[in-house]
Amino acid sequence: MATPGKPNLKPLAEQVIVITGASSGIGRLFAVRAAEQGASVVLVARSTNAIETLAAELNQAGKGRALAVTCDVSIEQQVQEVASKTIAHFGRIDTWINNAAVGMWGRLEQSVTKDAVQLFATNFFGTVHGCQAALPLLRGNPHGGTLMNIGSEVSDDYVPLQSMYASSKHAMKGYTDGLRVEVQEIDKMPINIVLIQPQAVDTPFSQHARNYTPQEPALPHPLIDPQTVVDAMLKACTTSTRNQPVGGVSYFSATLAKVLPKVADKFVSGMIDKQHHDAPAQTPAGILYQSTEQMDKTTARTHPAPNAAVPDIKPKNIGHLEDPLPAGAAAAAADK
Repeated sequence: MATPGKPNLKPLAEQVIVITGASSGIGRLFAVRAAEQGASVVLVARSTNAIETLAAELNQAGKGRALAVTCDVSIEQQVQEVASKTIAHFGRIDTWINNAAVGMWGRLEQSVTKDAVQLFATNFFGTVHGCQAALPLLRGNPHGGTLMNIGSEVSDDYVPLQSMYASSKHAMKGYTDGLRVEVQEIDKMPINIVLIQPQAVDTPFSQHARNYTPQEPALPHPLIDPQTVVDAMLKACTTSTRNQPVGGVSYFSATLAKVLPKVADKFVSGMIDKQHHDAPAQTPAGILYQSTEQMDKTTARTHPAPNAAVPDIKPKNIGHLEDPLPAGAAAAAADK
């Protein structure tokens, strides 16, 4: 049993863990590693085939148990259904991880309001929906549990071309910090509320982003291995913690922004030409309004493994930008 304000977190092998954004990248790798250690995992994503295939593989391996639930986290009712299906299948929730997110490349003056609203619907309100679905169940767990939100180094920092994405992650941090005070300090509930803040990670994140620029987007180097982030997430499932930066750049950029903000402004301004490959944009619509499976189907594109090498970035002058989204893709996005 947990004591007031202090969860008695179970070993990973005894936990039921919900992870959103489980079809690729960090979410998929976390699900695999958690199941390998005996956890029961609920795989949540819009890409039905991807999560059902992964669930079958994990169940066949026989270490942990897995359940796939198709869900768009921007839709509150669908997130509530994830919670209901988890309780029906496993009887409880020990850890809930809000990981689903989408990126956006382009200057703030370029951003389309409809796109920005959808980005916040996924990144911020998807997190809110997850927390609201999970909290009543974690409150009812006699051992307490963990509510984990996957933020970013830009939860404390900022970077040109990804400023709308950074805004959503700033909002997530404010929400997480406020929720922690209400739940842990005021209500004295034994629920560990943690924000994981990784630096840029070697995943298909940039390939999935809504891209207003003419070049293929890329995350600025150095990139960290997704396993490093997963290790921090696994530890947070069983160890009470607060906000956890992951990677040296995450610590550095957050400190610089707080201590020397003018220096930070000059530093990040130099990244504007380091966030593109020397190639035309391939999937400018990204996954903002569609799943990765739908994007791959329409572009005949496949994505590398989470730790696949990223091509060297050759800086491009992108001082004058325009929206390269083809008319057909724009019309399709508008219909979503």
